[in-house]
Amino acid sequence: MAAYPKAEGIRKPAAAPSRWRWRAFTPPGVLKKSIVIILFLLFWESASRFRLVDPLFLPPFSEVVRAWWNMMLSGELWHHFESSIFRSVFGFALALALAIPLGLTVGWYPLARDLLLPFLEMFRNTAALALLPVFLLIFGIGEFSKVAIVAFACFWPMLLNTITAVRDVDPLLVKSARAMNLGSFRLFCKVILPASVPTIFTGIRMAGTGAILVLIAAEMVGAKAGLGYFITYAQYNFLIPEMYAGIATISLLGLAINCGLTGIERRLSRWKQEPNQP
Repeated sequence: MAAYPKAEGIRKPAAAPSRWRWRAFTPPGVLKKSIVIILFLLFWESASRFRLVDPLFLPPFSEVVRAWWNMMLSGELWHHFESSIFRSVFGFALALALAIPLGLTVGWYPLARDLLLPFLEMFRNTAALALLPVFLLIFGIGEFSKVAIVAFACFWPMLLNTITAVRDVDPLLVKSARAMNLGSFRLFCKVILPASVPTIFTGIRMAGTGAILVLIAAEMVGAKAGLGYFITYAQYNFLIPEMYAGIATISLLGLAINCGLTGIERRLSRWKQEPNQP
């Protein structure tokens, strides 16, 4: 009987990286995602240059970029940006520390849901900006009132999405885990929490965008520094290119926050089956 050579170690070929992962970062992919923005900026520049709109109220985009660059070099814009990012990050982190544990508790334990959900439903429909005068009266016009209003605005999207995420976990997953004699704590850590991550991060991303919007409105009312204050100041002093530069900075900040949170979500959701895309 012929002896076959012994296989020393058969290795599976390494899976080739999916093309769709890298396509977004190639020049055609970047151009495809940016084409509408580029066309919008070209229309903005042309409409102002050819007097389709009054350049006094809508200066060309190139002038806005020039004003933005000059303010960055002088440090004026960075000063206001630093104030806004500190308030938004602090308020966002405070809401995150409170909303996620509370949402997991309310979503997982029926007793906590029965006791706390009616109370939470009473406050969830209250607009954050409507409570701004209350926060100013209680905490004063200092930093903590802005941080508190941001935390309040971020709290509800995180909380409600966390509760929904826990309650909407596939029952088959839970039954399969219980059939394997997993205890309640291990079931929560091994099944419920990983399955809830995508929906939880939807709420976190919504809160990240809302944090900037609410903060800017709060800074327009009562602040001495920040992007919201700067935009109002530029408007009152008829510094129109500088005003649009502040608005563009807010847009870039919101985009950066959303991209950062999306990247974190992808890292925490690697267990999900990625669809094959051509």
